[in-house]
Amino acid sequence: MGSLLKKLGEAELEIMQVIWDSEGPVTSNYVLKELKGRRKWQLSTLMTSLSRLAEKGFVSCDRSGGSNRYTALIPEDEYKAGASRHFLETLYQNSIQNMIATLYHRKEMKQSDIEELREFLDQLEEKR
Repeated sequence: MGSLLKKLGEAELEIMQVIWDSEGPVTSNYVLKELKGRRKWQLSTLMTSLSRLAEKGFVSCDRSGGSNRYTALIPEDEYKAGASRHFLETLYQNSIQNMIATLYHRKEMKQSDIEELREFLDQLEEKR
């Protein structure tokens, strides 16, 4: 993950997921409602996290209306690609093969996962 892209904490990632999944700018109350099943948060806790996300450059806050509206500044796929790269570099010496071998040997992968992966790789080959 380039030094440009900062890492998100678990709670911040959940907030970003809500913002990414929404079609447009969202209010803090909307985010709070969407997180209801996952987090027991007060609005003040959420507001602190949203401020932190704005400081990190992940969201912009539009204060022009009656309530603050938050919009994602970093696309979901861009963040996930960077986070995946960082994860691979850190844990698996930048090798997807090492990651899959570890999952396979630890019995974290089922036969259906292997077949799904093989099918996916075949489709990628056909597109070349």
